[in-house]
Amino acid sequence: MAEFTTEAKQHPAGTDPLDGHEAAVILERARVSVDPVLRAAIDSLPGSMRRIALYHFGWEHADGTPAAGNAGKAIRPALVLTAADALGGAQAREAAVRVAAAVELVHNFTLLHDDVMDRDTTRRHRPTAWTVFGEADAILAGDALQALALGLLAEDPHPAAGAAAVRLAACVVELCAGQQADTAMEKLGPGEVTLDEVLAMAEAKTGALLGCACALGALYAGAPEGDVEALDAFGREAGLAFQLIDDVIGIWGDPARTGKPAGADLAVRKKSLPVVAALASGTPAAAELAALYAAPYVKGELDRTARAVEEAGGRDWAQTEAADRMARAMRELSRAVPEPEAAEGLLALAEFVTRRSS
Repeated sequence: MAEFTTEAKQHPAGTDPLDGHEAAVILERARVSVDPVLRAAIDSLPGSMRRIALYHFGWEHADGTPAAGNAGKAIRPALVLTAADALGGAQAREAAVRVAAAVELVHNFTLLHDDVMDRDTTRRHRPTAWTVFGEADAILAGDALQALALGLLAEDPHPAAGAAAVRLAACVVELCAGQQADTAMEKLGPGEVTLDEVLAMAEAKTGALLGCACALGALYAGAPEGDVEALDAFGREAGLAFQLIDDVIGIWGDPARTGKPAGADLAVRKKSLPVVAALASGTPAAAELAALYAAPYVKGELDRTARAVEEAGGRDWAQTEAADRMARAMRELSRAVPEPEAAEGLLALAEFVTRRSS
């Protein structure tokens, strides 16, 4: 099987998958396809939970009035639809809209819960749902989104729906295990978490759902098991690259672009991938970082902490590791989709999530 290369085809100006334009088109197309299914599912919720869900998705203000907000980038449903298209064409893509919506519901279930557990107060440039409606109601709304996701698959007449439901349910368990590991790590000292442990946690928390999204698209295309697993591996590796870049942005990103306060992860002493890599470097900056992380956050020390992470090599390591994970992802993609033209959409999405700044 020929190795996939991004230079295999000449693209018209403005359509190279690496320039971000193609990814933007794919994401917008996915949002247009999936949003009506999401809205219909959310509209079926009881009033109080429906209001929270609509607020979380950016479709209503806190007082229930309509909003033209940001429902997210739709990366995961786009992966479902693009994988289905790559392996089964337009008909498979159309058939996979319901499962794509289910994946987006699961993703947002995790966001609602994570915001509560991580005490995040801002998402998508406005207050998180739990800060507006309370912790209990936000958690329950998240639970309802997960139930809606499985309900969509239970009602789907597509022959792959049963296998998709099993795979998505297993993914939710893995996501929960990853979140539990992340939470447990926060209780450990700076030197008590290894890089292998935090990489495994990141794969479970982030890579698992991106891999599942790609695999579900392949299932709905009727792909053989080997291709399904290769696309799962592609999504997982791209997901790890995504998390590595996300952790870099969490420390050094521009709040005007991210919608989150700068350095929030450092303030809560989160053991993100760049931080753990820096702590393991054995450098004087690592010792300084360990001393900072061993004590509660003191207002005004974020710049010093971020500088220690960078001087200890955490930022460089994360960016190099992200590139390595993307190379692995490309190898898996070439196994399942050897034709460069068919793989372009998935490549564009993978490049988008690892070249972003917010």
